[in-house]
Amino acid sequence: MMFNSPMRLSRIHFSLVIFMVTFLTACESHDFSELHGYIASIKIDHPAVTIEPVPDFKIVEPFIFKPTENLRDPFKLVEKIKVAPEKNEPDNGIRPDTNRVREPLEAFEISGMKMVGTVNMKSVLWGLIKNDGIVYRVKVGNHLGKNDGKIIFIDKDKIDTIEIMPNKPGRFIEQPTTLTLTE
Repeated sequence: MMFNSPMRLSRIHFSLVIFMVTFLTACESHDFSELHGYIASIKIDHPAVTIEPVPDFKIVEPFIFKPTENLRDPFKLVEKIKVAPEKNEPDNGIRPDTNRVREPLEAFEISGMKMVGTVNMKSVLWGLIKNDGIVYRVKVGNHLGKNDGKIIFIDKDKIDTIEIMPNKPGRFIEQPTTLTLTE
């Protein structure tokens, strides 16, 4: 749209001025009596509460480190104690199988699992284990837990496993664990 004539331009200015005057007049004529009444009713329903003063804080005496008192320097790394392997102890041969393909329940700790039942299918007793809201079906020989647990026995009210736990650096022991029926 082009403004060819000064007459047309002055009409637009005039219309804009009228709009602004009307808008500003409307803003000045608001009645706040309803708002003031609402605030007064709130003050009646909820009387003012006195706020307790801020309590005095006790000043803690600073501790000055004196290395002459045989205390460990808190800014130095703690030396690791080296444990020498026992030379007379024979290797028991217990080791986790690192070449085995991991099973889904080996991603979780056994302590977080619950036995919720059993099912007998084709003369094989399967255990039902619940973990994170999901029920898994397991049988003797399946693995579970983060410590290479292997199921060795399933009964109607328990599942026995053997876990391979670290004992000493480079050494492992077998530890039995039992999941009992909970639901």
